[in-house]
Amino acid sequence: MRKFFGTDGIRGLTNRAPMTAETAMRVGMAAGAHFLRGDHKHRVVIGKDTRLSGYMLENALVAGFTSVGMDVVQVGPMPTPAVAMLTRSMRADLGVMISASHNPFLDNGIKLFGPDGYKLSDEDEMQIEFLLTQEARLADPSHIGRAKRIDDARGRYIHAVKQSLPESVRLDGLKMVLDCANGAAYNSAPTVFWELGADVVAIGVEPNGTNINAQCGSTAPGLLQETVVASGADIGVALDGDADRLIIVDEKGRLVDGDQIMALIGASWARQGRLKGGGVVATVMSNLGLERFLEGEGLRLERTKVGDRYVLERMKSGGFNVGGEQSGHMILSDHATTGDGTLAALQVLAELVGAGKPASELLHRFDPVPQLLKNVRFAGGKPLDNADVQAAIAEGEAALNGRGRLVIRASGTEPVIRVMAEGDDAGQVERVVDMICDAVRVAAQ
Repeated sequence: MRKFFGTDGIRGLTNRAPMTAETAMRVGMAAGAHFLRGDHKHRVVIGKDTRLSGYMLENALVAGFTSVGMDVVQVGPMPTPAVAMLTRSMRADLGVMISASHNPFLDNGIKLFGPDGYKLSDEDEMQIEFLLTQEARLADPSHIGRAKRIDDARGRYIHAVKQSLPESVRLDGLKMVLDCANGAAYNSAPTVFWELGADVVAIGVEPNGTNINAQCGSTAPGLLQETVVASGADIGVALDGDADRLIIVDEKGRLVDGDQIMALIGASWARQGRLKGGGVVATVMSNLGLERFLEGEGLRLERTKVGDRYVLERMKSGGFNVGGEQSGHMILSDHATTGDGTLAALQVLAELVGAGKPASELLHRFDPVPQLLKNVRFAGGKPLDNADVQAAIAEGEAALNGRGRLVIRASGTEPVIRVMAEGDDAGQVERVVDMICDAVRVAAQ
């Protein structure tokens, strides 16, 4: 059983187990020991977002890695996809991102990448969990690692992201609002879009350690919507705290989620002959409307468990190059090994410039099927194993009767049961969700 790793690394309230300096140091020791392979000098790249606790956790990780003989390269505040890219390009043995993504500043997390720039497999994480229970294998004094900071990491990432577009594509004449969530991309994303010619109105670019994701970013797009309309911008883009996801706002202030973005990129790349795998990979949470839209384009939708790592695994096994989540994670594997909000935004903006249409016309590719998601918190146990809950789920499936979908799962990051239903009848969807939620509440008492 996993004690530390969830669906996306290790995450929790800072200075409370497991997100303590002590645990971070032990993770450095365990992960470092796991990736000490061969007789070369080993290296780990460490990046972080803008949370106050990042300093504490970074120093603890540095102590852990150097104590087992790994050299450390610290790149400072950088997007998660930048750390993945730098890990591979710098021939590091391991990459670490210190971030709790879209969570408030009180939380933090540790994400690990292998030498290929991909998130670790379940097997690697389980082995690291095992090593966390063992006494650390410390290096002898003459082989303790060194730590250094590099100054050109941001420039390397900016150049790599810009290279995802053909040199002929420019954003001249496009006015955009960019919300960086006071997070990891505050000093890189505005530069990317400005250097490509866009008129950038930047918000959420004044991090102070405690304002990351605070009423801004992809999970709180209200400020972006207001600013787009007030400034007369053509489009708005909001990143989250570690910039591996995005949400878009059209010129009228309407939200465009990850499903619509996947529909746009998937269909466009298919017409250009660039789409691989014959479709798009998404999770069980993506709207049925996306599936129907892709079918109309002669494409298919492959579904996975929730989590961008599972999307990526299916993309790799099936030869797909476009995948993502409704929440805004977009994985474009021709250019990146993980979700990258800045890179995905560039693909959308290139489509917007090329089409010569307003964002409100271009970006709403399909009408979503009515969908409802509710969370039920529980104190312990396994409510989904309860007979009454299982009976309610079976009754809900029968009610939808092939005209919708039902997804019930335990969260991988917090003690809640997520109940989602969708179908053509909004009233029926609500009744099914409420019935199952009621059963879970009773079972959780």
